[in-house]
Amino acid sequence: MLFLFSSAGYAQSTLPESIQTESAQTEPNSQIQALSQESPAALTVFKSPSCGCCGKWVQHIHTEGLNAGVKNTAYLSDIKRQYQVASQYQSCHTAISRDGYVFEGHIPARYIQKFIDSPVPDAIGLAVPGMPMGSPGMEMGDRFQPYQILLLHKDGTHSTYAQIDAYEEQF
Repeated sequence: MLFLFSSAGYAQSTLPESIQTESAQTEPNSQIQALSQESPAALTVFKSPSCGCCGKWVQHIHTEGLNAGVKNTAYLSDIKRQYQVASQYQSCHTAISRDGYVFEGHIPARYIQKFIDSPVPDAIGLAVPGMPMGSPGMEMGDRFQPYQILLLHKDGTHSTYAQIDAYEEQF
């Protein structure tokens, strides 16, 4: 993995060409409408161009066999709002599937694939709120913080989709 340092001092990972797309600075509604027409990817990941952990997460899902395109955007909060990701469920990036399901934060690829293969009725998607240490994209040596993957329901509530108690449970 190659890291570049910007003038702001933030580390940015360089993604493989197979998972890069153009930087999108258009309004979020036009971005999302274009997804169904242009993206062959299973997921489109919306993220800030300066977020290094988001790039690492995209590399994780790509390595684990999911196809993802990336849209860097200044309108990330608008996308979260449009897809009904309440503030208590938010993280640093949002992925949208071709079917319109939302995957918020550092969710391991295997759980995204499981949800896509067997969507849960009345659910809008999955979330890992915050940025748990040791989750995909948030690796910090051998440190790991247990976390939950939440199932987001259409009525705004959530339930536990999976409990991740050990690093190995993510793969």
